Parts: sequence; structure tokens; C-alpha cells
Amino acid sequence: MQRLARHQSVCSVAIAKLIMVTAIVCMTSSGLAQDFDAGKYEYQSSCEACHGQDGKGKGPFSAQLKVPPADLTVLAKKNNGVFPEMSVYEVIDGRQAITGHGTRDMPIWGRRYTVEQIQIQQALRNYPYYDPEATVRVRILSLIDYLYRIQEK
Repeated sequence: MQRLARHQSVCSVAIAKLIMVTAIVCMTSSGLAQDFDAGKYEYQSSCEACHGQDGKGKGPFSAQLKVPPADLTVLAKKNNGVFPEMSVYEVIDGRQAITGHGTRDMPIWGRRYTVEQIQIQQALRNYPYYDPEATVRVRILSLIDYLYRIQEK
């Protein structure tokens, strides 16, 4: 019983220290967090090589492709002024096939937007406390938000 009480006390101290460190990190890095654009990061990591820095389909690899990359800045314009959020989501998560992206077994962006990849990363890093599906959804929604923001008016 005494051992259990000591363990609980040690855990309480550890949790309190963790909360303090987290608060300090959040306060000191708040400026950095405001500058970080998750959607832009996803775009640069997964799309920019083909679709270009501006999203118009003229990335460094675009000339090497059999199918020219789409201009991602006119998705809303081609859909009567409405950004096709669900359709874009389905392209990214693989429900809608895009010839230039390859098969879902080897999509052009790798497995970044698959639950299986997140589960592998989770196992390798020993992070058992987060939801891989939520991580994939956040990545996809961040990318969609960025694509929405670069639409031509």
C-alpha cells in the first residue's frame, strides 16, 4: 500500500512538471506557432513538386509527367464558384482516382495520407496515445484549407 502511495506521488509530481513545461513551451513559442501554416506545409511537402509553388500546375516535375498537373487555383471557378471540398477530400484520401497520382498502392505523395502510415510512425516512435485517423484527417483538411485559400477570385 505504501508503495502504491509513493508511485502515485511520483506520478503527480511528474504530471505537474509536464504541465509546467508545456505551459512554458507554449508561451515562448506562441510567435512561432502563429507563423506556421499547416496547410501550406502539407502542400509544399506533397503537391508543390508537380503543381508548382503557386498551384498552377507548373512545378519542377510537371514537364516529366505524361498527364499535366491540374491548376489547383481554379477548382472553385470550374465548379460554378463553389470550392468542391468533398471532391478534393476524396481525391486526397483516394476515393476518387486521379490518373496522374498513380494507384493507391503507390500514390504520388507516398502514404502520407493513410492511416497505416500513421500507425507505423506511431509504433516506431512509441506514441500510443493519439488517433491515427484523426492525424490523417487533420493533414487532409489542412491541405484542403490551403487549396481553398489559393483559389482565384
